[in-house]
Amino acid sequence: MNNLELHDFQPRLGSFRDEILKGLAQAQKAIAPKFFYDKRGSELFDQICELEEYYPTRTEIHLLKTYSQEIADLIGQHGLLIEYGSGSSSKVRILLDAFHQPSGYMPIDISFEHMLQASTELAENYPNLDVIAVCADYTQDFQLPEYNKKLVNKKLIFFPGSTIGNLDPTEALHLLKQSISLLKTGDGMLIGVDLKKNPTILNAAYNDSRGVTAAFNLNLLERINHELDANFALDSFRHWAFYNQDQSRIEMHLVSLKEQTVIIEQTPFHFSEGETIHTENSYKYSIEEFQKLANRAGFDATHVWIDPNHLFSIHYLQVR
Repeated sequence: MNNLELHDFQPRLGSFRDEILKGLAQAQKAIAPKFFYDKRGSELFDQICELEEYYPTRTEIHLLKTYSQEIADLIGQHGLLIEYGSGSSSKVRILLDAFHQPSGYMPIDISFEHMLQASTELAENYPNLDVIAVCADYTQDFQLPEYNKKLVNKKLIFFPGSTIGNLDPTEALHLLKQSISLLKTGDGMLIGVDLKKNPTILNAAYNDSRGVTAAFNLNLLERINHELDANFALDSFRHWAFYNQDQSRIEMHLVSLKEQTVIIEQTPFHFSEGETIHTENSYKYSIEEFQKLANRAGFDATHVWIDPNHLFSIHYLQVR
């Protein structure tokens, strides 16, 4: 396929093993949410995005469809679209269909298998578009591969899904600053941000009636078993998610249902009954809070689009 390039920075097993062992050795055991997304985890997340209770995906898609032409006009002709966490590429297609002669599309994802499948399908569907797929951890410092096949007037980093909410505000600020290092003055970032709202809506979104989010959370233990020769018994843990009002964040945990010891690569980890592994935060912002954060990073927050129910927002940030 002439319009597909692959760049694999191999962000997988070494860092996965080291971070799991380090995270489970902490007083509050914790695993970073970026490790949810092996092939099965990515498939389960795609299912979560279809759930009735999970409003962010459908709300963000509606906003993108409504304002895609306005966004395209901000970029102009010959833009290079860079996406953090390519997932299934369903949202970026809305932008690609609206953009004026895009030069290329560069998805960056930690899950090689999922990225390869999505990128291959997209390259087939857009035969005149260069797809430069990058397997990397975008939460760490990295450099984009060179792209000079076509004229690029402006770069746009697309970061949908309120994934920035998985980072605490200090980490989010670092990611925004790191993003600026990949761009130049006048380039942009289009970012989805979940808004503060009634906790009942938030709690329902992360505790769906079909149990898909629970399966997604528990799949993390299955991945550790498979890749690190561990012996987690999945039926000895349960999913727990709640809104922490003081921190303005959803927290996801895996709760040990009994006292137990788990072995990972010959290293024992003891769990008392009720002890948790903290697997995810999802911070919620007001419009003003997020724009202040972007401003501190070096962006000008020039545009924001919000749904009528004030559930979700999409921000266009421009590098000063």
